[in-house]
Amino acid sequence: MVSEPSAATGPAVVGSQAAAPPVLSVVIPVRNEAPNIAPLVAEIEAALAAVPHEIVYVDDGSTDDTPAALRAARDAGAPLHAIRHRASCGQSAAVITGVKAARGRWIATLDGDGQNDPADIPRLLARAEAEAEAGRRTLVAGHRVNRRDSGVKRYSSRIANAVRSRLLRDATPDTGCGLKVFPRDLFLDLPHFDHMHRFLPALTLRQGGAVVSEPVNHRPRVRGVSNYGTIDRLLVSLFDLVGMAWLQRRGRRPVIEGDERP
Repeated sequence: MVSEPSAATGPAVVGSQAAAPPVLSVVIPVRNEAPNIAPLVAEIEAALAAVPHEIVYVDDGSTDDTPAALRAARDAGAPLHAIRHRASCGQSAAVITGVKAARGRWIATLDGDGQNDPADIPRLLARAEAEAEAGRRTLVAGHRVNRRDSGVKRYSSRIANAVRSRLLRDATPDTGCGLKVFPRDLFLDLPHFDHMHRFLPALTLRQGGAVVSEPVNHRPRVRGVSNYGTIDRLLVSLFDLVGMAWLQRRGRRPVIEGDERP
């Protein structure tokens, strides 16, 4: 299980956003992404102009100017909540920290490197809300139909996706896409552990939720460098599959037949 990381928390929000909970919280884990902060925040603000929202950045122990870039974005008026891990705890721990701190009913996760397109968020949110109206707790996963990554990264992802799909039967063509929308309470009901972000669809199904995929735009990285090694990521993913398959087979969902109260 993921232990609670040491964190220093900045001001939660600014302006009128503090008055009422937002509809949507955009949770973004980052490490050493200073050049991408301001452009991505501007895109999120443009895409969600009609949606009451907050942006929750979790700085996972950056050693560059990411903290200063986050302060500048907040000082410029963005509804930004910045949380910092004292030391890097990994992407899953950063997502967990962000979702726990979020105030919105809905969560959108987004990679901090600018490759996910914030313009896709309203469409995924609308799909999630429609699923909720139909009585389903649903994770809406982005599907990068046309990936803008290196050939090595695309090939390693195909291998991992094929093995994962066969073992876990999670009905998701692209679990590696950072763009996802889901109810906050659904995420909080899931087991939390290192690298869990790679298995959110399977964990959602295990919890009795539903999973749907929506095609999303994917863009090349234009600023900064990746913080994840391709081979290391592939080996970790394949190793974690064993543990995830075990966890899946140990899950039981009781059917509540009665609940009598005085």
